[in-house]
Amino acid sequence: MKKNAGLLIGVIYLLIAMGAFKKSIAGWGAGFSDLGFWWIVIGVLLTIAGFGALVGTWIHAWSTDEGH
Repeated sequence: MKKNAGLLIGVIYLLIAMGAFKKSIAGWGAGFSDLGFWWIVIGVLLTIAGFGALVGTWIHAWSTDEGH
């Protein structure tokens, strides 16, 4: 169960990050460089969180020593 939850959370964070990057591109394209910049910052932080959730799930749920 925790494998699925961790993977789901990681994927959701990455999807939200993709949305933030799209907002950033739209902001830069509309001439709002401040919005473009801050949406990139948010997107990067969400990407780090998403990959952190996926790697953390990999490490903890597929551990070979079973917590001993």
